[in-house]
Amino acid sequence: MEGKLVIFSAPSGAGKTSIIKYLLDKILSTEFSISATSRKPRENEKNGVDYYFMSVDSFKKKIRNNDFIEFEEVYANVFYGTLNSEVNRILKKNKTVILDMDVKGGLKIKSIFKEKALSIFVKPPSIESLDRRLAKRGLDSKKSIKERLEKSEFEFGFAEKFDIILENKDLDKTKSKAFRIVSEFVMGK
Repeated sequence: MEGKLVIFSAPSGAGKTSIIKYLLDKILSTEFSISATSRKPRENEKNGVDYYFMSVDSFKKKIRNNDFIEFEEVYANVFYGTLNSEVNRILKKNKTVILDMDVKGGLKIKSIFKEKALSIFVKPPSIESLDRRLAKRGLDSKKSIKERLEKSEFEFGFAEKFDIILENKDLDKTKSKAFRIVSEFVMGK
């Protein structure tokens, strides 16, 4: 049971965050790995809860010090990364690490931890359904939704490289399926 990681990647709006929250509530031997970012906090986001927020200079210093397992510069001077210290903190508690990350970061973590990591790509039924979900959330401008949909098409190209593709047509059914998959992995079945 020790030393396992479960990686979730998905296009924005696929339901990944809802699935992760459900699993964290249901599987007590798991804990969420908080990512680091150089972007500014959004309203209601808290440092050390939603992300570890840091300046671009601080982030770059941590890169030079090899403090990240993986990181990406998603936009100019907007970095996201997984801190070694965060993953180690959770593993020392003999808990399974749950990670929410982009496809490249997810595959990098999988390549490092190999069979100790389970990579899951959450896939919406279609780009059209993703467009509807993003619009319904009301969090993004039309321009931002268009950019997210374009990025989604790029992300779909990586889906087959994940251990499991979890199609999210019905959120409740998908949560139950994710629970079975992750529970079996955590328990070593």
